Amino acid sequence: MSWSKKLLNAPIIGNVSKRIASIKVNHDAMNIAEHFTQFLKPEIAINDQLRDEVFRIRHNVYCEELAFEKVKDEGKEQDEFDAQSIFSMIKHKPSNTYTSCVRVVKSANDDELLPIEKYCMEAIQNKELHPSNFPRTEIAEISRLAVKAEFRRRKTDKFKGSAVGAISESSYSETELRCFPFIAIGLYMAAGIMSIDTGVKHVYVMMEPRLARSMKFVGIHFIQLGEAIDYHGLRAPYYINSSIFMENLSPGFKCLYKEIQKEISGQLTF
Repeated sequence: MSWSKKLLNAPIIGNVSKRIASIKVNHDAMNIAEHFTQFLKPEIAINDQLRDEVFRIRHNVYCEELAFEKVKDEGKEQDEFDAQSIFSMIKHKPSNTYTSCVRVVKSANDDELLPIEKYCMEAIQNKELHPSNFPRTEIAEISRLAVKAEFRRRKTDKFKGSAVGAISESSYSETELRCFPFIAIGLYMAAGIMSIDTGVKHVYVMMEPRLARSMKFVGIHFIQLGEAIDYHGLRAPYYINSSIFMENLSPGFKCLYKEIQKEISGQLTF
């Protein structure tokens, strides 16, 4: 299997499924927006300098930590889909450090395939929601979600197919630590906002079924398009659109979505 296939799926926060599943629909969920915005700030990579930061985060995770590809002399991980992508990052405010990144791969024409179309087309069994049914400019894929090791959990907590790092509990306050499991959620929300604001109506993603199930606890209901395949662990193709996203989002996480939307919508200039 080529390195490009290995890199299709981005690592997620270690044990995020267990952390989300344990959340009660209560005070913590209702206050996550406040905690998140106190310590974390989403940004769009609107210039070459910020895009280089995205590529460095990916290099740190995919090349240095996971060894999916050899370390590059320039310290940046890039691929053929970056030219047709928009990117978001989340910064840790107190340290002024970027914690993570995600991209939305778009398609302007038939020559610009999405990663899921190029590498996992056979996994999409739902004919009604197949990307070929929609205009190219209205489809996109969320991919390359990467979170630095210091903002994830212990390496001993890893599960098959996931990259798991460590949170240095001595470096962060208890309140900050409560936010970090939601970095992945924040990245998915940022990706959704980038998609909607740029005219995308149909979004695809390859992810672990356990993560998709966990997302339901906060009201993000991805539609599974086919059976899970052995692809760096069990991964399946999923679909979501803005109506599905907003219809089920729980009140506490709607607040988080609105805060993220407020931060990044004004940064989109295209």
